[in-house]
Amino acid sequence: MKLVSEGVNALRDEGRAFLVITHYQRLLDHIKPDVVHIMAAGRIVKSGGPELALEVEHNGYADILAEIA
Repeated sequence: MKLVSEGVNALRDEGRAFLVITHYQRLLDHIKPDVVHIMAAGRIVKSGGPELALEVEHNGYADILAEIA
């Protein structure tokens, strides 16, 4: 995981984008996202900044899934 995050961070710049799909906050501790999307049933249900990933890590998905129900 550390090797992957170092590679992504080394290639990061304004002219390049990465799509990182993960369920692991540990990866996001090394790769700081600009935008976080939460997906459910194959579609984006909520978007935000890096704090959204931390919110899901601490509170789980239940609140977000309840918002879209």
